[in-house]
Amino acid sequence: MPTKSVLIIYTGGTIGMVNDPETGALCPFNFEQIARAVPEIKEFGFNIDSYTLPEIIDSSDLKPTLWAELCEIILSNYNKYNGFVILHGTDTMAYSASALSFMLSNLTKPVVFTGSQLPIGTIRTDGRENLIAALEIAAATIEDKAVVPEVCILFGAQLFRGNRTTKINAESFDAFQAFNYPPLAEIGIHIQYNYGAIDYSPRTEPLTAFTPMDTNIAILHLFPGIRTELIDAVINTPGLRGLILATYGSGNAPTNACFLKKIKEAAQKGIIIYNVTQCKGGTVEMGRYETSRELLNYGVSSGYDITLEAAVCKMMHLLAKYTETNEIKKYLNSSIKGEITVNHIGF
Repeated sequence: MPTKSVLIIYTGGTIGMVNDPETGALCPFNFEQIARAVPEIKEFGFNIDSYTLPEIIDSSDLKPTLWAELCEIILSNYNKYNGFVILHGTDTMAYSASALSFMLSNLTKPVVFTGSQLPIGTIRTDGRENLIAALEIAAATIEDKAVVPEVCILFGAQLFRGNRTTKINAESFDAFQAFNYPPLAEIGIHIQYNYGAIDYSPRTEPLTAFTPMDTNIAILHLFPGIRTELIDAVINTPGLRGLILATYGSGNAPTNACFLKKIKEAAQKGIIIYNVTQCKGGTVEMGRYETSRELLNYGVSSGYDITLEAAVCKMMHLLAKYTETNEIKKYLNSSIKGEITVNHIGF
């Protein structure tokens, strides 16, 4: 590969939107128009190719089939390019980045998700800087090896691990944050890489992708006064295999007998329950308080400091990949792609 090359995969999103003259609503347009709006990308000393999905989408319409499609595009072009930039809507970008981090194994090249809060054709768009920085990072190498061989999100002036990131603001140009893991890079006059945070674990096998996702999961978001009927409706969903329990603080839940009975019923039905905190920062510490000790007794797995987006994608991935409950729980409680920091609490 004498000359560096990067493939831009355009899925849709605000970065490629224009105003519909009839309705005034934002609607997608093609990548060639994006390229014309950012002529600076022609000044890079490497090749840039683009691929536009046959049907570009608003990211709110995202389905897991798109993740499989993106993996297939990366797999089929892997030997041709040094890195990949995926232009994606911000609403579900953290889900897609998390999903691809689990689906792709032995990744040795950057897969950089980016987008914008304002369409790239507007005067104050953030899309121009995001795209330029994403391309530079996707092509960056040291001694012919990628500087960031991970699935990541570039937004604002920071690069984050994809499965550690969540969208925190609908209006700010700093729309994403990773509360429990440091940025992989800071973008200023120079790009300052945080080499200690980047995953450089050895990858000796070829890139592979496991793309099936089992969507038979649900999220039960706890709140004071939650009704038993609501809990029943969730745990009795036909075909339900996994339940993400969005708990308070460090993984705490009500201790009243009625609630615990429902959790026990779900566990006895074979539903795998994953304890994920509602807090953006910090970690689940099951057993630290009485309010989470009972969950341990019913076999609830700790999500530690995982984001909700990563928890959803991780559970879908593991339910599709494994059949044995104990094996699924083992991986839920482990870091498989750097998505959690495992803390062993001495209780």
